[in-house]
Amino acid sequence: MRLALLALTLGGFGIGCTEYVAMGLLPNLAQDLLPALYSVSSEQANAQAGLLITAYAAGVVVGAPTIAAVAARWPRKIVLMCLLGMIIIGTVASAVLPSFGLIVLARFISALPHGAYFGIAALVAATLMGPGKRGRGVALVLAGLTVANVVGVPLITYIGQTTSWRVSYLVVAGIFVLALIAVLLTVPNLPGDPSATMKQELKAFRRPQVWFAVGMGAIGFGGFFSIYTYVSPIVTSITGLSVTIVPIALIVIGIGMTIGNLLGGWFADRNLKRSMLGFYGMVLLTLIELLLFASNPVGLFVGLFVLGISASAISPLIQTRLMDVAGDSQSIAAALNHSALNFGNALGPLLGGIVLTMGFGYVAPIWVGILLTVLGILIAVTSFSVERRERRRIALAVAAQAMQSELV
Repeated sequence: MRLALLALTLGGFGIGCTEYVAMGLLPNLAQDLLPALYSVSSEQANAQAGLLITAYAAGVVVGAPTIAAVAARWPRKIVLMCLLGMIIIGTVASAVLPSFGLIVLARFISALPHGAYFGIAALVAATLMGPGKRGRGVALVLAGLTVANVVGVPLITYIGQTTSWRVSYLVVAGIFVLALIAVLLTVPNLPGDPSATMKQELKAFRRPQVWFAVGMGAIGFGGFFSIYTYVSPIVTSITGLSVTIVPIALIVIGIGMTIGNLLGGWFADRNLKRSMLGFYGMVLLTLIELLLFASNPVGLFVGLFVLGISASAISPLIQTRLMDVAGDSQSIAAALNHSALNFGNALGPLLGGIVLTMGFGYVAPIWVGILLTVLGILIAVTSFSVERRERRRIALAVAAQAMQSELV
């Protein structure tokens, strides 16, 4: 069981590397792929290079529910191996294609299996962990994503800065090859859901609480990505530190994300709603701290560390929430979390890039993060309030029916 969980986590580690490495190498990508624009305005070139991140996020949004719904009946080990194979092809293409437009397309294609992988892997981990440990099983799979930010992303960012960003993506492809072999050798042959159909899985979208949960991640989590995407220019332009400090900043965020992911899994098995509101509040306060103190190195690193903790804790909470409210549509529910979070991953960089091109400077994405986080909190409060009223209505209806039966 431990080896199987480790194999699943290794796949998550690779996904964390391929998703986030562009953020540390954004200026390198902009300078190499958009040289004419970069020579005129590095800010506008960085903003346009952010489309690589947006394209990846869009691929996750599209692929996660689609693949999860189609593959719900298939044996889960076979599905995981196919998804890893697709990611390998897309990542290698990202490393070797010659033009910016083709690489944007490759990033979109390589992201299609992302959410489905985490969704199916989370279901496998929950099965292996046993009853009462679902949140911790989800967190273990997501741990690969967060550990990538401590070890993989900073190291691969350094490799890209000293050699080429293309070498970085080839290294990432190598990680996925190892993950594919590990899944082949260690993950048991678990069946899919034989009763699942695409129609049944898509019924999840009829449930209002599913849309609320998706909104919490899609809007609220965008606040984190509006900062993370532009962490490299924030470090160099706002704080005034050397570009060589960027990998250290990424390590600080990654350590915070690893801690936060484990905390989120622990709290998800206890009091999910209070924990979600508490961690969203923590994200908001941290963004305000960065707005005020990012120009100071201590303020920057403290803010990035706490932001990593609070934002990452939300991910297993939202995934568990989706699995709670989706009824029988468990495969698509487990994958929708990553569609939601990566909609935020697309929205945050997009809005951050817009305010940058308008000339507001690198402090502007922090304001975008604050706005999106406030909206995420409002969605969460509305969701819990609607659910509470619905349960009260059902309880009153049941009581009235029981009373009428007694009278009869």
